[in-house]
Amino acid sequence: MDKRLISDSKWLADEKLQTLLAALSTDGEEARIVGGAVRNTLLGQTVTDIDIATTTEPGETVRRARSAGFRTAPTGIDHGTVTVIADGRAWEVTTLRADVETDGRHASVTFGRDWRSDAERRDFTINALYACADGEIVDLVGGLPDLENRTLRFIGDADTRITEDYLRILRFFRFFAWYGRGRPDAAGLKACARHRDGLERLSAERVWAELKKLLSAPDPSRALLWMRQTGVLTKILPESEKWGIDTIGPLIEAEQTLGWQPDPLLRLAAIIPPYEPRITELGRRLRLSNAEKAALEGWAEAPSPAANLDESGFRKIVYRADAKGLSRRLKLALVSARARASEDDGALMEAAGYTRLMKLADAWQKPSFPVNGNDLAKLGLVKGKAVGEVLARLEEEWIASDFSLKRDALLERAAAMISSAG
Repeated sequence: MDKRLISDSKWLADEKLQTLLAALSTDGEEARIVGGAVRNTLLGQTVTDIDIATTTEPGETVRRARSAGFRTAPTGIDHGTVTVIADGRAWEVTTLRADVETDGRHASVTFGRDWRSDAERRDFTINALYACADGEIVDLVGGLPDLENRTLRFIGDADTRITEDYLRILRFFRFFAWYGRGRPDAAGLKACARHRDGLERLSAERVWAELKKLLSAPDPSRALLWMRQTGVLTKILPESEKWGIDTIGPLIEAEQTLGWQPDPLLRLAAIIPPYEPRITELGRRLRLSNAEKAALEGWAEAPSPAANLDESGFRKIVYRADAKGLSRRLKLALVSARARASEDDGALMEAAGYTRLMKLADAWQKPSFPVNGNDLAKLGLVKGKAVGEVLARLEEEWIASDFSLKRDALLERAAAMISSAG
């Protein structure tokens, strides 16, 4: 692996970034790119966030950045982080530091000037690579060979790194899902298993954010397997304990073969039971957003149509169902059938049937019920409970007709209902 960033890396050649690095690197000070931007460039992957480490303390970082024409925001100033902004872009600039006291969730830090100490306080070797403004890589902890071999390894003692911040357990599996290969580092695995109870000390938001990122990886199946083996998955997702993760592998295969976009909520649904009370508890415990909770509840409550259901029957089901929830239900049914198809001809027919239903669902345009309460009022029905009852009966007849009954016919039926009731 080349120890120099690609010379034509567009992000590194950015004029504003180079101006900022130069402003922070005069009079005995120095600034370097650190972390994900370096790692991803060496892997040939997209660079999104660019973080900078500097020997300048926060006040001096602000002074120099403003003198160079940038705006600043003290986003994490107590921990040495200043966000520097220009032309709608932002860079997080953090002073070199060392942890002096940690409680497994937060750390008290002291600012420093020692690049090795700064590297050694980070989590994994592949995340502690620095790049100078000219693209030269600085590796102080063995990150380059680990990146070459796709080995995810804690820096120094794994137990120490984890007890500094228990979120690193989940980050270990998340980064393995995205960048690892083969078997995870044995020392790291054992340390994660030993300290899994520490996950209870983390906020729900931090846990879900990491799990969601892990579930968004191209193929999180091996990471989930090792999380299950170490007891970490059960710790954060007890709903998965008896349900298992056997569907994940076939789901990933289906995504890759059929061109589905990775959907972290669908992957989550694949490893938990479709039982609404458990979904409600999961959403509360992990503090999912309202949209995420609604998506999972829609999936849990969606019907499970038979693969050979005819179009008319399917339209009646999809009309009442949460469309996205039903889509997820059909996808997982298709995944299950595909997994059994190599040994079961019946499952092959099932897979074809679910593929057909998914196409129908994708093309479905929900029709609007053509009668409302105002129509019934014109027919003389007093507003109240009776209106809802008549509308419900009419809608059932409309659905039973495969949505073919026209407005005039429905109004005739309504008039007859009102007359007979009166």
